[in-house]
Amino acid sequence: MNLDNLCLHLSQRAGYLIGRGVAGSESQMPREVPSQDAALLPQLAWTCDLAGVHPLTRRPASLFQASSPERIAGSKPQAEGERPQALESSSPDRLSFPARGGTLAAFGPVPVTRRVWGGTHAPFGPIPSPGVREGEGCVAAAAEEISYCDRIMENQLAKSTEERTFQYQDTLPSLPVPSLEESLKKYLESVKPFANEEEYKKTEEIIKKFQNGIGQKLHQKLLERAKGKRNWLEEWWLNVAYLDVRIPSQLNVNFAGPAAYIEHYWPPKEGTQLERGSITLWHNLNYWQLLRKEKLPVHKVGNTPLDMDQFRMLFSTCKVPGITRDSIMNYFSTESEGYSPSHVAVLCRGRVFVFDVMHEGCLITPPELRRQLTYIHKRCHSEPDGPGIAALTSEERTQWAKAREYLIGLDPQNLTRLEKIQSSILVYCMNDGSPHVTPEDYSQVTAMILSGDPTVVWGDKSYNLISFSNGVFGSNADHAPYDGMIMVNVSHYVDEKIFENEGKWKGSEKVQNIPLPEELVFTVDEKVLNDIKQAKAQYLKQASDLDIVVYAFTPFGKNLTKKKMLHPDTFVQLALQLAYYRLHGCPGCCYETATTRYFYHGRTETMRSCTVEAVRWCQSMQDPYTHLQERRQKMLQAFAKHNKMMKDCSNGKGFDRHLLGLLLIAKEEGLPVPELFTDPLFSKSGGGGNFVLSTSLVGYSRTQGVAVPMVHNGYGFFYHIRDDRFVVSCTAWKSCAETDAEELVQLVFCAFHDMMQLMNRAQL
Repeated sequence: MNLDNLCLHLSQRAGYLIGRGVAGSESQMPREVPSQDAALLPQLAWTCDLAGVHPLTRRPASLFQASSPERIAGSKPQAEGERPQALESSSPDRLSFPARGGTLAAFGPVPVTRRVWGGTHAPFGPIPSPGVREGEGCVAAAAEEISYCDRIMENQLAKSTEERTFQYQDTLPSLPVPSLEESLKKYLESVKPFANEEEYKKTEEIIKKFQNGIGQKLHQKLLERAKGKRNWLEEWWLNVAYLDVRIPSQLNVNFAGPAAYIEHYWPPKEGTQLERGSITLWHNLNYWQLLRKEKLPVHKVGNTPLDMDQFRMLFSTCKVPGITRDSIMNYFSTESEGYSPSHVAVLCRGRVFVFDVMHEGCLITPPELRRQLTYIHKRCHSEPDGPGIAALTSEERTQWAKAREYLIGLDPQNLTRLEKIQSSILVYCMNDGSPHVTPEDYSQVTAMILSGDPTVVWGDKSYNLISFSNGVFGSNADHAPYDGMIMVNVSHYVDEKIFENEGKWKGSEKVQNIPLPEELVFTVDEKVLNDIKQAKAQYLKQASDLDIVVYAFTPFGKNLTKKKMLHPDTFVQLALQLAYYRLHGCPGCCYETATTRYFYHGRTETMRSCTVEAVRWCQSMQDPYTHLQERRQKMLQAFAKHNKMMKDCSNGKGFDRHLLGLLLIAKEEGLPVPELFTDPLFSKSGGGGNFVLSTSLVGYSRTQGVAVPMVHNGYGFFYHIRDDRFVVSCTAWKSCAETDAEELVQLVFCAFHDMMQLMNRAQL
């Protein structure tokens, strides 16, 4: 009997299921990753060097992700149940350990209030590249699921995972500051598609003046800042991109996505919500245990580890509203660091419940989880609905902060109840809806996950696991603590476990005598109820304006593009450029997420996909007099340019974050905003968060994600790539007469065919 079968055999006898995911060493990975092995590599994007380079030797493309506060040396240990104090993150250079959100390495769950500044992120920074190019080579091997009770088996399995999840954090290289000359050169090139000759010359003069004048001084200041910080951008990015933003974040900042279980063992079926919910929740909790034990494999590019810090922010993390700036509270700790909350919160029909998922040192089983969920479901469906406190999290940030202060002032116990939700491992959301979904059309379910009932989603939570009455699932997450790649990783893990076990629980059906869930009954008055009513109204009004389409393109996928020696991600990006050009008659400034996880606390960088080469190719495709060979040549030139730019971003040589740093230095020094940033071409080319196309690759697994557009007259465009298909999500605002999500997606699919026909016919 092999180890896997032995694990299954012994675990069934004990009433627990231990699953082990096995992945070969990076050096043994095949150059071409088979679809069945891709399950172990959800992050492996840039795998195909068209010259045949080993997929795991390439560097990851930068995928900017907001970092977490670091551990603070000398802090006092926190006792179990003690209320964590928010710590300022204004001096991250004095913090020595990588603990996102302020989780202290050796001292347990002391959360840090990370202050951030607001507003230039691509909503997907939103799922920006979850696994995406970010993955280019990231190894996200399936990890073991281990029960606390099975100590012997745990010790055996532990031998196969020598590395600890966070062990390389202190040895990662610092985030570099690019060359000023190179950044300005790249920026000037990026504005060319959007400028006439006169505008271009003016911008060229502005850049020269900046480079020889104030820009040089700001750059030196930035270099000085970088000397004292391992990541000079981290605190700035968190504040500007997320915590200072005042617009409602649940719809405008969060990212979301449907689970792909419907494609194998869990097609939509009424009456399965509780049984399936207990199983998917259990697999998520096993992933939580892997992080607690630091047994989640380190993501690597070849033998080079990537930053794993964001995984600390997946569980037991929550954003808390502030009058002018929000904060992030993180309660998670690894086992070696000490106590970490072990309860989940459940939202159902406007009510809130909590229960512990550990009993006598062991994770409770799916049958036991089902008993807890059934208890909550029966009560909520036989008793009056609750007030729907969760809807307040969907409100404008300052309004929510004031409403929260009032709620706490009304009854101090309301703070204790709020902290129970904030510190929970995750929030499990019971939605009464029954969305339509097929493997080819995820539109309705995705819309309900991203913009559904606000009374059953805690918008500030790092992880909302959403279940529907027909046994369909999804997730909704606040974007501030981490980037989409983290959610992609856990979602892919759970999807694979459900698939491996045929959607069933194969362990014991025995249910122990565990405490029933506790309801958190908030003290409310007429003002609180009015605040909830107002929050729901503003949220539903904006949500009704959002158009979401999620379709699968099935004629071909990654296999054929790679056969034609075309990078699959670049293939999608150029198809999008052609589709936008055909629909709008002009180039579309485009943000594609690139990952900087190669560096300490790296998150993302902007990759500007609308290049001069891409525009020239689009123009040739619209010119009936251009020969096929010339079109093909221009397309391949656009591919080469895109690929090179993504590599630069992965090596810390992007320019958008650099320019942002220079602007913030000027603001901190009390200097006037340099002309570079007030030049019309700066915003016209996408600068300052004005990209009309906000895009990200969601990886190469079945996991899909979505977020709203970055600007009102823009699109959110997110996609994952499989051997036989491309699945795309597109969002747009209905109130904008210029945009049409449905038409853009159909034009992208047409572009796929045109590009492939171009390769075929041009070779004849």
